[in-house]
Amino acid sequence: MIIIAGLGNPGGRYEKNRHNIGFMAADEISRRWRFGPERAKFQSIVAEGDVEGTKVLLMKPQTYMNESGRAVGEAARFYKIKPHEIIVFHDEIDLAPGRFRMKTGGGAAGQNGVRSLISHLGADFRRARMGIGHPGEKELVMPHVLGDFHKAEQPWLDAMLQACADALPFAVAGDDERYQAEVMRLAPAPKFSPRQAARGAL
Repeated sequence: MIIIAGLGNPGGRYEKNRHNIGFMAADEISRRWRFGPERAKFQSIVAEGDVEGTKVLLMKPQTYMNESGRAVGEAARFYKIKPHEIIVFHDEIDLAPGRFRMKTGGGAAGQNGVRSLISHLGADFRRARMGIGHPGEKELVMPHVLGDFHKAEQPWLDAMLQACADALPFAVAGDDERYQAEVMRLAPAPKFSPRQAARGAL
């Protein structure tokens, strides 16, 4: 079994926020691979499914982003899942909108959900980093990540979410390099001018 966790904040007011792109990825994975019904467990909304023979526990922690590690850590301890068997989908302001990168280990780079996961799991879980762009000024970061995606961003967002779900067998098999390449092949990042990339919108 592996754990796939999408990070976000619970509640309707956050549903379409850039910060909730991890929840969006989890929902698309569940739809694409026909996971079972959602239920409440491990301080999360969870669903179970199978991806080409590998059992997957899909999690959307309901602890709010900054405490995501409590939920994922609880599930990992219960199932005796090791960090390298955990894939976490989250927003990444240090990647341009539509860029996608896999990474294992390292620091949190200011992502509070990842920081919480490190505190509960150690650093060696796998991160599916989904670029949402940087607004350009430090004081604009919070309204940017807690703002909704613009209508003009929807095409690349939908393409990346679908690609993450369609290419998932590579990640489940542990081939993160191939998974990253396949996601970017299926959903190439849009072309932005520097100003557009800083705003995170077309």
